[in-house]
Amino acid sequence: MKILLTGKNGQIGWELQRTLMTLGDIVSFDSKTLDLANPDAICSTVRAIKPQLIINAAAYTAVDKAEDEPELAMAINGVAPGILAEEAKRLNAAIVHYSTDYVFDGKGAKEPYLETDQPNPLNVYGKTKLAGDQAIQAIGVSHLILRTGWVYGTRGKNFLLTILKLARERKEIKVVNDQIGAPTWSRTIAEVTAQALVKIGLPVTPPSSRLNEVSGLYNLASSDQTSWHGFAKAIVAHLKSNPSLLLIPIPASEYPLPAKQPAFSKLNCGKIERAFGLSMPSWERSLALAQEEMMERLETRQ
Repeated sequence: MKILLTGKNGQIGWELQRTLMTLGDIVSFDSKTLDLANPDAICSTVRAIKPQLIINAAAYTAVDKAEDEPELAMAINGVAPGILAEEAKRLNAAIVHYSTDYVFDGKGAKEPYLETDQPNPLNVYGKTKLAGDQAIQAIGVSHLILRTGWVYGTRGKNFLLTILKLARERKEIKVVNDQIGAPTWSRTIAEVTAQALVKIGLPVTPPSSRLNEVSGLYNLASSDQTSWHGFAKAIVAHLKSNPSLLLIPIPASEYPLPAKQPAFSKLNCGKIERAFGLSMPSWERSLALAQEEMMERLETRQ
């Protein structure tokens, strides 16, 4: 099976390259080798490779910057997924695409969001990601749209690495405590993706035929929930250095950002658990494993 993977250097894409190796031959691209803002480049690339499965892990993820670059964000997040889906359908292939909890506004929400809940994005990023979801759904191609949130990894730019950096530089850090979600390790996302594909019979059977049976939108995030402050507290709890570091909880109103963010965006993952017989790990367990890996990597270098 030939797999076309976009976003190979992103947090999810980097992990996918490793977890999907046993499922087929992966032809991977980053933003330099495939410009998702260029429809012609997308079409020519897919037609040249002729994959049986397209996995779109690429996205315009600069949430605040998207407020100033809505056209570019829409081209990558909203238009490109639809083009990939059209090309997949033309080849009788299937597509896996990643969505976000930021399609919800979090207003008045008390229970984790279901896939059937009505989206109402607060920012450009969320609106463009929702447009991408809807474009794929409209094509009628065999697909999995995996909606996740609060993604972090041991590489790149994310909340985990930012807090670790600040912990080395400061005596106190102010962190928002009135926004609730589920921190999700990029490796968890990649592993659950691979496990779901194996559960439906890949790589033995064609992706389009088996994915068609379970085609749809699924939430994929860690179990349990916390605030950004709670997430930061768990991160620094694993540190042996800077024991006097203070984490000061603040409301989001004291840390204004260009893009509005939902106060609550926890996702209910019951659907994917039932459909594929999988269970989502707790965010605390995944964080501990991620930080253990980072420590082992550091010790190996030393």
